[in-house]
Amino acid sequence: MIGVGVDFGTSNSTVAWFDGTELRFVRVEESSPILPTAIHLSRDYVGTTGSEAIDLYVQENSARLVHLVPEILGQSAGEISDNSTDTERGELETNRNLVFGPLIDHGLPGRLFLGLKRLLGNPAIDRLYVFNRAYRLVALLTPVLLRLRETVEHELQGPVGAVHVGRPVDFEGGDGARNGLAIKRLTEACEHAGLRRVEFYPEPVAATLSFLWQQRLRASGIVLTVDFGGGTLDLAVVRYAGVEFEVLSTAGADLGGDRIDQLIFRRMLFPLLGEGETWARQIDGRLVQTLFPFSEYEEGILNWAITHNLNQNRYKTKLTELITQGGPAAIKFERLKDLINYNYSYIIFRAIKKAKAELSVVEETSIDIPELNLTVPITRVQFNDMLSDMMSRLDALVRQSLERAGLRAEDIDLVVRTGGSSQIVAVRQLLDRLFPGKVTEHDPFTSVAGGLAIASYHGYRFV
Repeated sequence: MIGVGVDFGTSNSTVAWFDGTELRFVRVEESSPILPTAIHLSRDYVGTTGSEAIDLYVQENSARLVHLVPEILGQSAGEISDNSTDTERGELETNRNLVFGPLIDHGLPGRLFLGLKRLLGNPAIDRLYVFNRAYRLVALLTPVLLRLRETVEHELQGPVGAVHVGRPVDFEGGDGARNGLAIKRLTEACEHAGLRRVEFYPEPVAATLSFLWQQRLRASGIVLTVDFGGGTLDLAVVRYAGVEFEVLSTAGADLGGDRIDQLIFRRMLFPLLGEGETWARQIDGRLVQTLFPFSEYEEGILNWAITHNLNQNRYKTKLTELITQGGPAAIKFERLKDLINYNYSYIIFRAIKKAKAELSVVEETSIDIPELNLTVPITRVQFNDMLSDMMSRLDALVRQSLERAGLRAEDIDLVVRTGGSSQIVAVRQLLDRLFPGKVTEHDPFTSVAGGLAIASYHGYRFV
C-alpha cells in the first residue's frame, strides 16, 4: 500500500508518496520536486506547465512592443440621412456602424495563468477568456494536476489509488460559501486529471504530520504549526502522543508571499515610476495641475501576467505628454512607459523575490533592475516596517488558534515554521518572541506534500 499526497499550491505544487517506511518527493521538474503552478496556452491552445510555461511567456514577451486594437465583431443595422456626398456618406456609415469587441493584442503569442487557486472560492469567476475561447476555471487547473499525477505514476510504475490533496483552512474570497465552492471546483479538476479517489486535508495539519514523522517523536506534547506560503497563512494546533494525534484547532487568512511582493513593489518602486508626481495640462485656456492618476496603472503593474493590457492609447498618451514636458519627473514616466512597452513587470517581481530572500540572511541588499537602469537599496529595517500590519495579523491569528484550542502560549511545546514566507526574519522574530526557545523550521517547500502522503497512507480524514 502506498499513500500519495498532492500539494496544489498558489505559487508552487508538489507530489509525494509514502509506503509506511520511506517518504519520497517526486521530481516533477527536471531537477526539482517543486513545480511552479503555472499554465501557458498558445494561440493554438497548446498547454505548457511549470517553469517551462513561465520561461516561454517571458521569452515571447521580452522586448516585445504590444499594440492593442479593438476587435471588429461586425456591422450594426442603421441608416444615415444627411447632405453629404455619396462617397462621404458611405465612409461615415461604415465607420459608425462597425461593432467593436474587446481590445485584442494580436501579437500576443500565448497566455500565462498564475495563482488560479485564489479564484477557486470566487463565485463571480467561472470562466476565463483565452483569446477567442472561454475556458472554465477547472479546465485551466487540470493540466497542472494531470502533470503531477502522471509524474508520480511514472515513478511508481502504476496508477495511483486514493490521493490526499491539500487545502488551506480557508480559501480566499469574501463569500461565506467560498470553501464549499472551492472544494467542488477542485474536486472536478482532480477528476478531469484522473485523480478519482480524493480526500481533501488541511495543509497545516499535513505539515505537522510530516514534522512528527521526520522527528520520530515518541513523547507527548502540543505543537503549533505555522504554514506561511505564497497565497495563504494557515495554522494548526495538534496534540500528539507517539503516533497518535488530535487536531485541537485551525485558523487561516488570505495572506501570503505574493502579497508581500506586491507590497514591496508599491513601497519601493511605485514612487520611481511616477506615483505622487503632478500632471500639468491646458484646460479651457488655463494651466491646471493635478496628481498624475497612477492608480489607473496599479492593477496592471502588480499583476504581471496582464501588464500588456496597459499598452493602450488611453494609458500611453498621458505618459508621452508628461515625458515631452520634461522636468525631473520625466525619467520616472519613461521608466513606466518602458515597463509597459516591454512587459517588464515579471522581471521586476523576480528581482523583488531575490532581494526578499536575501534579507533573510543579510541586513541590506538592493532590488536590481538593469532593464530600467534601477538599483533600489532596501534594508531589513525598511522591510520589517512594511510588514508591521501583516505581523499584527499573524500575531492575532496565533492568539486565535490558541484560544480556539483552549490553550495559552506556555502550553505549546513546539512551534513549527514552514512555507516559503516563514523564512522572513520578521516572522521568525515574532514567533521567537511569543514562544522563546520552542520554534523550529521544517521543509519550507515540501512539508505539506509529505504530510499529505502520510495521511493518505494511513487513511486519515479531517471533519
